[in-house]
Amino acid sequence: MTACAKPDVTGFYHEPTGSIAYIVKDPASEYAAIIDPVLDYDEKSGRTSSEFADSLLAAARERGLRIAWILDTHAHADHFSAAYYLKQQLGAPIAIGREIIAVQKLWRDIYNWPDFPADGSQWDKLFAAGETFRIGTLEVRVMHSPGHTPASITYCAGDAAFIHDTLFQPDSGSARADFPGGSAGELYDSIMQILALPDDTRLFTGHDYRPNGRPAQWESTVGEQKRSNTHFKDRPSREAYVKLREARDRSLPMPRLILSALQINIRGGRLPEPESNGKAYLKIPLNGL
Repeated sequence: MTACAKPDVTGFYHEPTGSIAYIVKDPASEYAAIIDPVLDYDEKSGRTSSEFADSLLAAARERGLRIAWILDTHAHADHFSAAYYLKQQLGAPIAIGREIIAVQKLWRDIYNWPDFPADGSQWDKLFAAGETFRIGTLEVRVMHSPGHTPASITYCAGDAAFIHDTLFQPDSGSARADFPGGSAGELYDSIMQILALPDDTRLFTGHDYRPNGRPAQWESTVGEQKRSNTHFKDRPSREAYVKLREARDRSLPMPRLILSALQINIRGGRLPEPESNGKAYLKIPLNGL
């Protein structure tokens, strides 16, 4: 499969968190991958459910797809990953970037988990920057895209790139960079790498918060982002962008699920083990951020 292959991409919008999960199909076979699946969680009741993840399964089965990979772009701060749940249902390997180990070590200290295995072993595969793999005949290249988190990666598949929390839709600018381990300067560098892709590259983002109540959107192109992105259309210098991004981040509250989600997502989407009474618990560090 050549670099100009055009994979079949279907986005699934998760309304409660403004997140988008993707099914990416090789145009030459029945093989596909699922990117950034969401496990439903209601923080008021502590209830988890697989309704959204099951909708991905139903869509894949309806189309007769063979899921070759379940892929996370990073350890998400605003939703639980359904990667492990889908692995249990499908038997497909789960994967993420290898810098997840640094993120695990950081959050292990925040949660005071001295015995937590911060070695990436919760995933079947840790991708290095520049590494390639296949979805059927479709070649996928991994770009390291830090800034939002130290371990964020972009998946480049033919004419499509899955850019997670770097650029959003042009009317929404770019992602925040003030989480533990984040860096506005590194995010700028990562975005510049994305904008260096061919102008007709399709870009699929990880979130859409529907500014002014418009319908949810998640696809653009490199050319559209260069022309219209509210943070990049004027070609800011690295220094100017860092100043803008850091000022904006200081005005934002932490995502409401960050302390819950990270202890799931640095485990590859696994819920905590049940305690002696058969119930599992989350641990919330007070004054930790």
